[in-house]
Amino acid sequence: MLSIRHIVKQYANHTALDDVSLEISKGSIFGLLGPNGAGKTSLIRIINQITAPDSGEIYFNNEKLNASHINRIGYLPEERGLYKKMEIGEQILYLAQLKGLSRHEAVKRVRYWFERLGVESWWKKKVEDLSKGMQQKIQFIATVVHQPELIILDEPFSGFDPVNAALIKDEILELNRQGATIIFSTHRMESVEQLCDHIALINQSRKILDGPLKAIRDSYRSQTFSLEYSGVLNDVTDTPLFEVKSQQVDDNGGKITVKLNEGVTPNQLLSYFIPRVTIHELHEVIPTINDIFIRKVKNLDPQAETNNIGPN
Repeated sequence: MLSIRHIVKQYANHTALDDVSLEISKGSIFGLLGPNGAGKTSLIRIINQITAPDSGEIYFNNEKLNASHINRIGYLPEERGLYKKMEIGEQILYLAQLKGLSRHEAVKRVRYWFERLGVESWWKKKVEDLSKGMQQKIQFIATVVHQPELIILDEPFSGFDPVNAALIKDEILELNRQGATIIFSTHRMESVEQLCDHIALINQSRKILDGPLKAIRDSYRSQTFSLEYSGVLNDVTDTPLFEVKSQQVDDNGGKITVKLNEGVTPNQLLSYFIPRVTIHELHEVIPTINDIFIRKVKNLDPQAETNNIGPN
């Protein structure tokens, strides 16, 4: 769908993007991650042709990115851009027609989305009369009303309460099921784990991580397991089977986290503890995307020089 090749972008003496390349597959939900100032917004603006790169190229469905692709992209910016004193219904109709829809088709699609998101009564309201979260709903409709092939969402859940955040998440997944490719930029790592199948991390203008989400998480597996139990377990020290990472004890039992030594299996770990306590839960401890994000950005990661993980 989108091939981003060796993009460089500078502003005066600041390098926003330094040789960034990404491949975004058709039908994927792609998480574009990074701390503030990393270069994410600069890349998004280039994809939307708001600005141009100093060097490098972008291809949209194997065609060099050009003005004809604008109407096939939907962009929800982090900084919202609705006209505060214009009636909402007419505003969305206007924006839909800018994306190439006839007024008849625009009316049909806007009504569909107003009904779908439960905002039918807002047609005559003005944006300035709505809360931030309600404005966000309208901005979301403006982003998707023309049925774009590529949808770029920059912090789409900003301003939403949990109920409306869940509603928009479901709509994002449904649009993806219908064939839309989605680029999803956010600081909410739990949303990344729920939605994305592929992620890239940009830090200080350079790509430092790129790959399928599951493959990235699997690459950080360290044979660490957490076991919850009831009963009395005397202080456990390192054994030939494992190294103790932490242990918590209460009146009814406790929780112990261990790292298995090379070649040791979870079954062997269970065999050690079964004669000693009653086991309630055993699970592998795999770093979350948030943990991985922090490790990479703070250079705490032994794989810090490895950009690509798994198939692209």
